[in-house]
Amino acid sequence: MTINKTLTHKKTLPFLRWAGGKKWLKKDINDLLPRNGFNSYHEVFLGGGAIFFHLEPKQMIFLNDLNQELIDTYRTVKTNVESVINELKKFENTEEFYYYIRAKKYRLDSRRAAQFIFLNQTSFNGIYRVNLQGQYNVPYGFRTKNFLEPENLRKVSESLQKAQFSNGDFSRTIDNVCKGDLVFLDPPYTITHNNNGFLKYNQKLFSENDQYRLSKMIDQIKEKEAFYILTNAAHFKVKEIFDKGDRVLKMKRASLVGGTNAKRGKYSEYVFTNCF
Repeated sequence: MTINKTLTHKKTLPFLRWAGGKKWLKKDINDLLPRNGFNSYHEVFLGGGAIFFHLEPKQMIFLNDLNQELIDTYRTVKTNVESVINELKKFENTEEFYYYIRAKKYRLDSRRAAQFIFLNQTSFNGIYRVNLQGQYNVPYGFRTKNFLEPENLRKVSESLQKAQFSNGDFSRTIDNVCKGDLVFLDPPYTITHNNNGFLKYNQKLFSENDQYRLSKMIDQIKEKEAFYILTNAAHFKVKEIFDKGDRVLKMKRASLVGGTNAKRGKYSEYVFTNCF
């Protein structure tokens, strides 16, 4: 079993912005890891991969997300990062060019990946949203930050070399989990922090029933004698679904919804884990 204290941090940063990302958890995640290390690493709801890139595990890595375009982009950055960089060098951060690229339908993997990264980095708040026809429809964000950071993208590619990707429902990932593995779970939040509303995730609805299915998957993880870390909204219903007698932490994070000029507050989130 690999000892996590030996992990080297090359300061690889996520190359995508993602709603609900776990950047806020990075400062505490090392204290939540299994004391004696873990074997393979699994991230079931990948998104921007903030925790994965922070840990940079050297073990076998399994990364999954429901969003096929997202996973395709990760795969292409892993296998053909220089072509992605070369495509991105052709892009311009202007409103006119943004809508031109947003309307394009590319077949070449490197162009599709570059398009995904560009739109993510230059759109309004980095939101991923599609219409009923599955077309990305987020408006231009008037963002001045450089959308291309080639050296970091190369580090991302290096970090992904041992990763195996999958695209689909989270329940399918349980077959890859073995004794001593670590599974990081950051599902779409069905229940928001202050009410019982439902949140759309891509074209799917991650329902309350899905939360119960995820709870059953955690039971399976524990039966396999593997470790899990689950993040979710700090709400009594969430605690009811996921409290299995393991560690339950209530942690504070800043709200980032609404852009840089929006009023921001503090929200609480639960972290459930059997790591010790």
